[in-house]
Amino acid sequence: MKNTKIAVYPGTFDPITYGHIDLIKRASRIFDKLIIAVAPDKPKGALFSVSERVAMIKDAVKDIGNVVVDDFDGLVVKYVKAQGSNVMIRGLRMLSDFEYEFQMALTNRKLAGDIETIFMMPHEEYSYVSSKLIKEAGALGADLTNFIPKACAVALKKKLKLKI
Repeated sequence: MKNTKIAVYPGTFDPITYGHIDLIKRASRIFDKLIIAVAPDKPKGALFSVSERVAMIKDAVKDIGNVVVDDFDGLVVKYVKAQGSNVMIRGLRMLSDFEYEFQMALTNRKLAGDIETIFMMPHEEYSYVSSKLIKEAGALGADLTNFIPKACAVALKKKLKLKI
């Protein structure tokens, strides 16, 4: 019997962007099962609750059969192991992401040496898109449908109390 290769893509996804979705689609073609693990984002304070983010992600990936959306709290390496995986996916948009992601990967390796971090780059058309910038542009009334799914744009504008 073939071993199922499971990968975990952790993040805050506040909100999920087309860059995230690009990585999800591509990673889902590499792994038998991809778990999108939504973190609580306590240090920065997320705009959307964990349950809101999970719901938005589920809607955005509903047509990708081998993707599961879950949430977790605590050490990501413990969560990855609990899911029967030893692979974590992380996205790198720009060189500026690398230092932080590299530090995190090395720390995770020290905590759990059997967990591998795989870095993936989004398609260049999404390489500059970040959830933070999307929230800032949304707060200023920008049309966000080129950056995030329409349902997420509606939810973001509602959360920011703007007219749609």
